Amino acid sequence: MTVTPTILFDLDGTLADTALDLTETMNVVLAKHGRARVPHERVREMVGGGARKIMERGFTYTGEPASEELLDQLFEEFLDYYGDHLADHTEIFDGLVTALETLEQRGYKLGVVTNKVEGLSLEVIKLLGLDQFFPVLIGGDTLPVRKPDPTPIFEAVSRLKGDRACTVMVGDSPFDIDAAKNAGVGSIAVSFGYTDVPPAEMGADRLIDHYDEFLPALDSLLAEL
Repeated sequence: MTVTPTILFDLDGTLADTALDLTETMNVVLAKHGRARVPHERVREMVGGGARKIMERGFTYTGEPASEELLDQLFEEFLDYYGDHLADHTEIFDGLVTALETLEQRGYKLGVVTNKVEGLSLEVIKLLGLDQFFPVLIGGDTLPVRKPDPTPIFEAVSRLKGDRACTVMVGDSPFDIDAAKNAGVGSIAVSFGYTDVPPAEMGADRLIDHYDEFLPALDSLLAEL
């Protein structure tokens, strides 16, 4: 019996370029606490790990690091503002929709595994018109643990009724690639996302620079699984 592949995608920096909206949200919260703005180019390296981690990095970059208690407050303030500005400037990466349409035509099982909170992730996916492709989404607060823990990947595969032996995680950061390694599944890294680690050094099974390269990379990887 042929096993249907399960393909899981990260959200920020993988499906869509959300950096401008995340930048503005971070800077609005920083300004509220008397901190300087962080340049957009710098924020791209701070994204990954969820809103709390973004604000932790933002405070460290602009001065005295935030306490755990303050981080709790910053996290809530971030979500409050971001919830009203989810896709003001966010755009889907070029070539993604064509790739997703092909995967859908092949009957592959598709899901999203992100460290962004579930509710906001679902709303972003909907606003971008991508919800039709993804019947399952695991967010950063869906389970007690997040990437790089492998559990979110296991949960997504389970909900999709997929097979871990034929699963590939697609992402832009070590959170994604390490989660794939920990889960024992294949991985594809995109070079155009948000990471402070050079994409070529993350140890993914495949690395692509554009979604035009995605299907050939996926096909060759699936042939090895």
